[in-house]
Amino acid sequence: MTPASEPRWLTEAEQDAWYAWRRMFPLVNAEIARDLGQDSGLSEADYDVLSVLGSTDGHRMRISALAELMQWSRSRLSHQLTRMEQRGIVRREDVASDGRGAEVVLTGAGVAAITDAAPLHVESVRRHLIDVLSPQQLQTLAEVGEVFRHRFSAHRKGRD
Repeated sequence: MTPASEPRWLTEAEQDAWYAWRRMFPLVNAEIARDLGQDSGLSEADYDVLSVLGSTDGHRMRISALAELMQWSRSRLSHQLTRMEQRGIVRREDVASDGRGAEVVLTGAGVAAITDAAPLHVESVRRHLIDVLSPQQLQTLAEVGEVFRHRFSAHRKGRD
């Protein structure tokens, strides 16, 4: 915006959408995070890492690929993995084939943690989000989410 140009103020409908987003996301996310912590003792970040690793062959992934997939900085992921290693639910291993990279691997305790947490977490997601919306609203929410995922993926690629 240049000093002489007018801001593009939000219309009433745009403002309603903006305020709805600002209220909805933290409320829903807080309820699901609260349930996750109470039900399993896991944080959202723990669950995110465990669920990704739990869905991979061998329950392992290169740390760099995990950071990219989760759209986290390597530093953020490293700190998270350190906390999880201290609790014995993941471990880091060197990649034997190239000697340069490292992988994160679910331990037996990590597999048990995600296996125990997943059913309760899914129920919480259903209770606080899925079952609140109609099928058409869910489809719209998914479509809107994809618009933003594509937009921000393209922006990130342009910065690399």
